[in-house]
Amino acid sequence: MASLGIDGLVSGLDTTTLINTLMQSEAVPQTILKNKATVGQTLVTALQGLNTRIADLATLATSTAKAGSLSLFTPTSSSTAVTATTAAGAVSGSVDLVVGATASSKTAVTAAMTAWPDSPATLTFVSAAGTRTEVTAASSSLDDVVKAVNSSGAGVSAVKVASGKDASGAVQYRLQLSSQKSGAEGGFDVFRGTAADVAAGTAPDLIAQPGAAVISQARDASITLWAGTAAEQVVTSSSNTFTDVLPGVSVTVSATTTEPVHLAIARDATAATKVATDLIAGVNGALSLISSRSAATTSTSSTGTTTVTAGVFGGNSTTRGITQRLTDAVLSPVDGQSPSTIGISIDAKTGQFAVDATKFAAALAADPAKAQATMSAIAARVASTSTSVSDRFDGTLTKTITGQQSVVKDLTNRVSEWDDRLAARRAGLQKTYSALETSLSALTAQQKYISSQLATLSTSSS
Repeated sequence: MASLGIDGLVSGLDTTTLINTLMQSEAVPQTILKNKATVGQTLVTALQGLNTRIADLATLATSTAKAGSLSLFTPTSSSTAVTATTAAGAVSGSVDLVVGATASSKTAVTAAMTAWPDSPATLTFVSAAGTRTEVTAASSSLDDVVKAVNSSGAGVSAVKVASGKDASGAVQYRLQLSSQKSGAEGGFDVFRGTAADVAAGTAPDLIAQPGAAVISQARDASITLWAGTAAEQVVTSSSNTFTDVLPGVSVTVSATTTEPVHLAIARDATAATKVATDLIAGVNGALSLISSRSAATTSTSSTGTTTVTAGVFGGNSTTRGITQRLTDAVLSPVDGQSPSTIGISIDAKTGQFAVDATKFAAALAADPAKAQATMSAIAARVASTSTSVSDRFDGTLTKTITGQQSVVKDLTNRVSEWDDRLAARRAGLQKTYSALETSLSALTAQQKYISSQLATLSTSSS
């Protein structure tokens, strides 16, 4: 609210400036509170950023700590007809194989028709395992037949395909029937009639009718291992992927081959080293954030005055403790052995943790189990530390942030209270000076009256 100007009505005083000057003095405690609230909120924001960074580190470290996190392998194949992917449990090795067949599902089409010959339409599917599924449509409409087949659970999909016109000009259709599973187990036969008719042998084979045909037969994929030797072995799969030929390896075939395809699985030292370097980079990121926000900054004004400003984390015991705990988690020995045995140490030039890729790869090649155990132990310690720091309920940082937020909230409330207090104080000062002007006005009027009376008396005496 704008204040009413009462400057110099009688006294000639610049009361607005006088009151503003007094209010500046009165507002000093509030200014101090505002500055504290600003500093506190800056700290809260910085701590929240750090908490997010360390929570991400906890997730990364938990993944790295898992057994097999370094068991990364790269498959290579001598033919594009055979590809492979690796997963947990993979080991180094190789195998030669010949692709004898790729998997396919059965597809058949009926003879052309404008409607089903029977009403209602009834047909029976017999699976490769001999299971009979009787399907009865709502009518002889081919659309109803398609709907009934697709909802029957027979493991067969149907679609109506336009196939020209008959002699009268009516549009004809064929039903295309396809097994929903690939491989020999997806095979089926289909008969026109009920399941009882099929059992009695009186239901005609729908696909054996004139104009009908089998487009593709249900077939398993097959590969031959060690072809041409006494150990020759044929392996089949209902799909084009074989998951049990090599441990932790999925082999996919896409075409038949006449010559053996050489498939090799080799340890991927580069990928394994990246797992380690990613973890160390995560730790370095958290520590660098703490360090950069703890450092003091120096600035020089235009007058040459130098000001040193403490970092937002400067002197903060919580962040100092986090730095120490993460450092210990990385550098503490594992089973009496220094992490440097697998190439993890502090870089003397940068002061940050580093992974010697050459040394790490050598350690992994020499003793994969030991390298994995050491890496898992370090990662587990980092994960434990990071989780205890960033846990959304009990984390060290979480509690510090919550406490600091309470302090900021209290300071903000006190600032608001000062707003009311200062407003009342300004109103009081304005009232006081207004009363002063009023009093001075009355005294001035009285003075003028007395002066006029005295002047009148002087004239009378003369």
